[in-house]
Amino acid sequence: MPSQEQLADLLDPAYTVLLTVECQEGVVGTDSALPELADEARSSGALVHVAQLVAAAHESGVQVMHAVAERRPDGRGANRNGRLFRAAERLPVQQLSGTRAVRIAAPVEVADEDFVVRRLHGLSPIAGTDVDPLLRNLGCRTLVVTGVSANVAIPNAVFDAVNLGYQVVVPRDAIAGVPSDYTPAMIRNTLALVATVTATEDVLAAWKRPRRG
Repeated sequence: MPSQEQLADLLDPAYTVLLTVECQEGVVGTDSALPELADEARSSGALVHVAQLVAAAHESGVQVMHAVAERRPDGRGANRNGRLFRAAERLPVQQLSGTRAVRIAAPVEVADEDFVVRRLHGLSPIAGTDVDPLLRNLGCRTLVVTGVSANVAIPNAVFDAVNLGYQVVVPRDAIAGVPSDYTPAMIRNTLALVATVTATEDVLAAWKRPRRG
């Protein structure tokens, strides 16, 4: 674990971007297509921690980016090469473009300066989307990854970001997956090997820390 000073340097607002992954109504909201995941995101406190991080990022000048998964009503361009994709087509709530399901869910707030990046395909919020070029144009060095799910999209985001050369920070209490005991095991045995794993309170403290001249 890095010291608080090292973490503050890693999370310098000038070079850090906060990414929320699939924190949308149709995934973690009250009318979720995946109620078990939505319940876990809320009961674990992960969604509240994401909201706290977003609010702190807005206050400290850290760029926020929201990654949203959606599909066209006709399904054109969507993957069908896996069980997960085929199952999603049969869910009672569809993540259709322009609907409530693809809006960012409360209590996470979207500011005018935030980016909302939408994807119509794949498992990763980074691969094949505008996230990487936007990060590079923003001068990002460190990407803070939050949201859902620890089963699929979060590890995809972490691996993609690391492969692209970014430092990655994962607040362990700001991600969620199912079952509840899977997330800490995945963090300990997988994400901790490639990312800096910390807690929401440590990230918040780093962003409140005075910058060195």
